[in-house]
Amino acid sequence: MKISKTVSSLMFLPFLLFFVLFWIVPFFYGLYVSLHNWTVSGGNNGFVGLDNYMKILQPGSMFHDSFMNALGNTIYFVVISIIPLVVFALLLALLIKHIPGKLKVFFRTVFFISYAVSVTAVSAIFKWLFTGNGGYVNNVLQNFGMNQFRWLNEQPYAWMVILAATVWWTIGYNMILFVNALDEVDDNLYEAAALDGANAWKRFWYVTYPSIKGVFAFVLIITIIASFNLYGQTLLITVGGPARSTTSLTMLIQNTIFSQNNLGMGSAMAIIMGVIMVIITLIQYMIGFRKDGKA
Repeated sequence: MKISKTVSSLMFLPFLLFFVLFWIVPFFYGLYVSLHNWTVSGGNNGFVGLDNYMKILQPGSMFHDSFMNALGNTIYFVVISIIPLVVFALLLALLIKHIPGKLKVFFRTVFFISYAVSVTAVSAIFKWLFTGNGGYVNNVLQNFGMNQFRWLNEQPYAWMVILAATVWWTIGYNMILFVNALDEVDDNLYEAAALDGANAWKRFWYVTYPSIKGVFAFVLIITIIASFNLYGQTLLITVGGPARSTTSLTMLIQNTIFSQNNLGMGSAMAIIMGVIMVIITLIQYMIGFRKDGKA
């Protein structure tokens, strides 16, 4: 028994070590940096306390306006991405569940393979497709005698392109999670529901959804977290434009640290962003998981 406990502890140690090194230590170091006037080039220039946070949270300052703009953009993207990345992924999983065995493997691979592509390649593809002058989509529209659009330079088209790129890139991951969850649902439950006269919608609502509710809540949480960390698509496709309308919080933090040489302010922004994400995650957890601990 003692040997078994020793082995279990040894197997847990690598996780604990990496958790401390790559999460606990960076978090507290970032918190420490956020309380100082810290630059990338000059290092620590003195303790400023909560001054960085006050500049972000008090209306009227440059940092407050930039932060609130980026926060609004990020929340907007989170809202518009939830349905495509969660609901559509579930619909794809339901379709694949009813496909014959050999074709099921093929379609699972087709939909998931885009997730293996880097964000740089995805952004390059969609920028080529939707470039205003000479882009593939505009050339097709022109061939059909239709009006062309400034996809990357006007709203809401810029958000539409970023959303399309994100959905194409990541929906396969959520779909696989749902497919695996659906495979675990007992077929006898469907048969019993069918004998009771339940139609397709009732079978989904009273059999399928309760059985995969935990996975649904998990997918919803990780999707919100991933969308909140929006960075590569907006940086490489729209460069935060037009008029900073697609500048995300992560982009703003990166720009504050490296372009403005203000590591202290950037760290404060990152801490506030982390707190907001934790609050949103806790709300989602409380909604998705009931008092009995089951989803």
